[in-house]
Amino acid sequence: MTEYILNLDTEIFLWLNSFHALYWDVFMKMSTSKIIWVPMYVALVIALWRTGGWRTMVVMVVGAVLAVTLADQVTASLLRPMFERLRPANLDNPISAMVHIVNDYRGGRYGFPSCHAANTFAVVSLMSLFFYRWRFTLFIIMWALLNCYSRLYLGVHYPGDLIAGILVGSICGGVVFLVASAVMNYWKGCKKPGYIPPKRKLTINGRIIYYRPLDLVLWTGFLTIFSIALCSGALFK
Repeated sequence: MTEYILNLDTEIFLWLNSFHALYWDVFMKMSTSKIIWVPMYVALVIALWRTGGWRTMVVMVVGAVLAVTLADQVTASLLRPMFERLRPANLDNPISAMVHIVNDYRGGRYGFPSCHAANTFAVVSLMSLFFYRWRFTLFIIMWALLNCYSRLYLGVHYPGDLIAGILVGSICGGVVFLVASAVMNYWKGCKKPGYIPPKRKLTINGRIIYYRPLDLVLWTGFLTIFSIALCSGALFK
């Protein structure tokens, strides 16, 4: 049964990894970078501050750091040495010659579970449970899935690596959320999870735009994706 699942996982990976183009090589390589998303992380911190005040922001930022650290250590230090599953692109892997890679990027030796998937979904679960807004939840899940798919596209993770990483990250984020919620309940001045702040008003050229602080994250995220698309097109040319 285990061999069947591993073979199926390999077949699905090779099929998905076979769909590639020069434009998407650039796009996915940029998307998988952690630095490119820094503006969105900053917008998220600002949204936490404007939504719940500085106390809530401190609790949630510390919680995010703890969730990512926990997810990263569970995957990299505990599970990877235990399973020792070679990355698809690793030269010691028999299928490496069939894998599409970009700029000779092959990652480390082992890839199960995916740290990228675990870390991103630790943030997804933590922040989604706090804000509890469907538009934000939908966007941040799509953002995390883009990060996950970029790892498969680049040939450094099997689908199974990503699924396992998603599970680990979601659990870590959920556990940290429970701790953060308890802290916010006892620290006066913190806003409770699910709090919806009133709309704020922004005037541009005499036109009034109403928004909530959380919208800043969506705007910044979409602008980042748009910028990646433009840069990929320019570099591709």
